[in-house]
Amino acid sequence: MFLRVTGEDERGDDNGGAVRRPGRRSRLLKGVGIALAGGLVLGAAGAGWAYWRLNHNIKSVDINSALGDDRPARSVTSPSPAASASASATPLPSGALNILVLGSDSRSGKANATLGGGDSSGARSDTAMVVHIDEGRTEATVVSIPRDTLVTRPSCPLTSGGTTAVAYNAMFNSAYAVGGPVCAVKTVESLTNIRMDHYLEIDFSGFAKLVNALGGVTVTTDEDIDDDKSHLHLKAGEHHLTGKQALALARTRHGIGDGSDLGRIGLQQKLVKALLDQIASTNLLTDPTGLYKVADAITGSLTTDTGLDSLGELMNLGESLKGLSSERVSTVMLPVATAPSDPNRVVAKEPAASALWTSLR
Repeated sequence: MFLRVTGEDERGDDNGGAVRRPGRRSRLLKGVGIALAGGLVLGAAGAGWAYWRLNHNIKSVDINSALGDDRPARSVTSPSPAASASASATPLPSGALNILVLGSDSRSGKANATLGGGDSSGARSDTAMVVHIDEGRTEATVVSIPRDTLVTRPSCPLTSGGTTAVAYNAMFNSAYAVGGPVCAVKTVESLTNIRMDHYLEIDFSGFAKLVNALGGVTVTTDEDIDDDKSHLHLKAGEHHLTGKQALALARTRHGIGDGSDLGRIGLQQKLVKALLDQIASTNLLTDPTGLYKVADAITGSLTTDTGLDSLGELMNLGESLKGLSSERVSTVMLPVATAPSDPNRVVAKEPAASALWTSLR
């Protein structure tokens, strides 16, 4: 008996001819087609959901409307050479930027409590950096401002209405405590006479998630760290840190130097460069799951001004900085001296402090 196997079955018609009907192969191809179509639909829906989630993760504050025109002038930059090169393509921005970056040490919430944030309410801006990106966006200077610096805190608008009173010899980080991001920006602009083009705030539990999403971060410490308060105990040398350990390193101060905020700033600056190196060495474009985890960690812990409160705007900023490597990032601390009124506080050291701010305008 001879059995012929084809992709289709045959049956006779009324005229004795062969009429072809769908068989196994056609049904299989049809099933594959439906599956592929369904996969494309689900993929598109998944991508749309991911974009929606990441976009809605970001919290923002309308600083420009709150502060109005009583601010330093915007930086004047020359037009981008790429602007005239192509009339059809929108060029990436290349002008100089000044961004106030705050690390918010939240004292509430289960995640922050687990990471050592305590059980009290509110948040503190324990880390403050003015990031100046040069025109062309291939070099940057990061200036750390010690939280214990005594400043004149200007009158700031409140979201509830009214304003805060001017405060003399106030601790720098009190601006965030009394008036949130708006007052933090106004205080920095008053101190530096430099307009902050953008504001970025990352909470510390989100920082830990970001480090974990990147697979950890490698940092070299110059001395042993033994700090029971931050739960960090490291020998001098190179360490690959988890998110929890990296956060402890950013917080620690009692186990290094004189126990002041000044020693902690040096460690935080090391972390900034280490994170830039880790991001550069991680090929996230070939790892969609890893890319999503990093993006979710960043956007989920971020508060921005309204100029950066969408995924598209953040991606545009990131693209414009792709030529910026850690080797081209200079980290410095605001020059300070012990405050005459309080040995536990510092004040800007002149004329060095003014010279630094002038160099960034």
